[in-house]
Amino acid sequence: MAVVNLTPDSFFAPSRVRAAQAQGRIRDLRTAGADIIDLGAVSTRPGAADVSLREEWRRLAPVVRAWDRSIPLSVDTTRAEIVRRVYDCAGPFVVNDISAGEDDPEMLPTVGRLGLTYVAMHKRGNPRTMDAQCDYPEGVIPALVAYFEEFARRADEHGIADWILDPGLGFAKSAEQNWAVLEGLEALRVFGRPILIGAADKRFTGGDTEKANRLALAHGADILRVHDVAAARETISRLEGISANYL
Repeated sequence: MAVVNLTPDSFFAPSRVRAAQAQGRIRDLRTAGADIIDLGAVSTRPGAADVSLREEWRRLAPVVRAWDRSIPLSVDTTRAEIVRRVYDCAGPFVVNDISAGEDDPEMLPTVGRLGLTYVAMHKRGNPRTMDAQCDYPEGVIPALVAYFEEFARRADEHGIADWILDPGLGFAKSAEQNWAVLEGLEALRVFGRPILIGAADKRFTGGDTEKANRLALAHGADILRVHDVAAARETISRLEGISANYL
């Protein structure tokens, strides 16, 4: 999953593009080997300011309206109204919601009604408060299991059959907790859902995204959300080569 940020302030500056530049960026990502494009129009970096619905849609609309469906589309949003507008323009797509439906009470009913694939991510608080909410007395992995047990119930209640689990690296988790999550992904396989990992260029990686991606894949990740598609493809190829040598 390749990231295209239609924002002026996302934390990784090279991922930022204006709508007029988006098509060229998407072509480059496809050529590099992306399987899905994830559009985001609201920064969720620590300390990021809120963005209005009107501004979020202003950033997204030109790209979504021009979508040719040659590659699957994902949209990173917490708003059900954005989901409805994207669906009307581009048809079925993946909803990538960092709030797992908690920020908008209409999100899960909307996703269920439209029959969309949904990425549910774990977080606490918002970009301005999440760094102060890293206390997990029971341990971060048990907390994630409990969180997604509850989410699975809500997804079933709203008829969401196809959902993907994202443990939310960097969201209300310390550096040590982020690494613990990567090493404990097997515990999240109990839900029988694909696991998405978004470690790309986050602070805890210390500039070594591929180390985090290798660890994620080794412990059961199914989808890597990345800025550098070519590097991620190389990581996957190397791990596949190592596995083949042991068969």
